[in-house]
Parts: sequence; structure tokens; C-alpha cells
Amino acid sequence: MGVAGVLFGVLVGWIIGTQQTPPAVASTAPSTASAQPASGQESAQAAATPLDESRAAALASTAQRDPKDEATRVQLGNMYFDAERYQEAADWYQQALAINPKDINVSTDLGISYYYMNQPDRALAQFDKSLRINPKHAKTLLNVGIVRAFGKQDLRGAADAWQRALDAAPPGSDEAKAAQQALDGVKAAHPDINPASAGKGGSR
Repeated sequence: MGVAGVLFGVLVGWIIGTQQTPPAVASTAPSTASAQPASGQESAQAAATPLDESRAAALASTAQRDPKDEATRVQLGNMYFDAERYQEAADWYQQALAINPKDINVSTDLGISYYYMNQPDRALAQFDKSLRINPKHAKTLLNVGIVRAFGKQDLRGAADAWQRALDAAPPGSDEAKAAQQALDGVKAAHPDINPASAGKGGSR
């Protein structure tokens, strides 16, 4: 099913921060894909951040000296993500999760990396792991919707994920606004689509 232009207007480049504070709706995260999932990175409408190779090498050396250093591995993952080097970002996120499997933000950023590597099924599987940690993690749910809509062309599944994100997000938050706008876009293009979770748990 096609997606209306209004929905693209909301979601183009919209990646919600996990490691950082979420930026404003419709202007976040690197990459030029038609719609981007929610990560903790910079604006999608800016160029990729050049990787500081010497700093990355120094951090990698620090990480290698301490097999329990999760924070440095996450930092490296974020640096490679910002540089749009998603395979290397995923490698560092995987190492961080091996140390702390309950870090939902890293888990979700790993899923986003998979999406950018054109592996939507793997991304959704990783988001499922995040939601087993916290089934009401709004940023993860928003990402599920984006990958379902743009990676799997499953607008019904996307709408359900966005409704769950809307139910979970604090009223007035960036996540709630994005979820509502995404739902409005789907309904405008496909009035027959109603989220399965609508009305369950305080939809706004």
C-alpha cells in the first residue's frame, strides 16, 4: 500500500533520540532514506558527521583494555552511527549489549542500524527484544511503526505500533506528537485502517 505525502512529511528523517534528547518532529537522524526510524542521533537533513578516526581508535583501545566497559562501546557505536557506518555501529552496539543486555536504548539503536543496513526483519526482531525489556517504550514502538511502514509496506501494522506509542508516550511529548501525526497521515491516506490497539489503554 502506498503512503500519503502527508505521512512522508511527518516521518522523513524522523529519528527519535534514545541516547540523546529527542529533537523536534520531522527533523532528526542521519541518512537519506525515505523515512528513518527513531535513534539517538543527529538531524537527518544534515550530512553525516565525519568520523574522528584518531578518537575512534583511542576509544577502541580503551574498550579493548576493559571487556566490561559498556559506555565506551556505546560511544563508539554512536560515533559510527553518526558517520553512517552502520555495520561498525552495529558491531559496537552488539558488544555493549553483551555486557548489559537490558540496555533498551542500545538495543533499539542496534535495531535502527539493521534497518539502515536494509535488514528490516532483523530490525523488527531486535525491536521485539527491546519491547521484552519494556513493552511501553515509546521510542521503540515508533521505530517499529516506521520499519513496518517503510521497510515492510505494512501500514496496518505500522498504525498499530504508532497507536501503542501514542498510548505509552507522555502527553505533549515529541514521541506523542510524532505518533499522532503518523496516525493522522495513515488515516488520511487509508481511512479503512484502524489500529488494533485503538481505545485500549487511553488513546488520545
